[in-house]
Amino acid sequence: MALSYPETNLLTERIIGGAIEVHRYYGPGLLESVYEEGLLIELRQAGINVARQRQLPVFYKGHRTNSRFRLDLLIDETVIVEVKHIEKILPVHEAQVLSYLKHTNLHVGLLFNFKVVSLRDGIRRISN
Repeated sequence: MALSYPETNLLTERIIGGAIEVHRYYGPGLLESVYEEGLLIELRQAGINVARQRQLPVFYKGHRTNSRFRLDLLIDETVIVEVKHIEKILPVHEAQVLSYLKHTNLHVGLLFNFKVVSLRDGIRRISN
């Protein structure tokens, strides 16, 4: 069942809070997979349902292809989280999350770039 707009906003706030906690703990110098796993642990400890590296089929004009794409984190079957450790978030990174949203019929994605001094500078909320 889809969450309401206020419930989704509350969930994204909790996810962002978890990501900030992970960044405070680790700092900006590790691999994406380390931050992804830290966020997984942080959110599960907060009682949030999280799936890691969820593989989903790709469709082309209604036909299922042999291809798949993989979500870093799928939160409560509602919010997609993409974890990066890059110099700068580019439009292509935001487009990636938007493509995931379109292909899953979900409405909200969070893009985190952990290669920043303050995570607040590395957060993007993307809506479909």
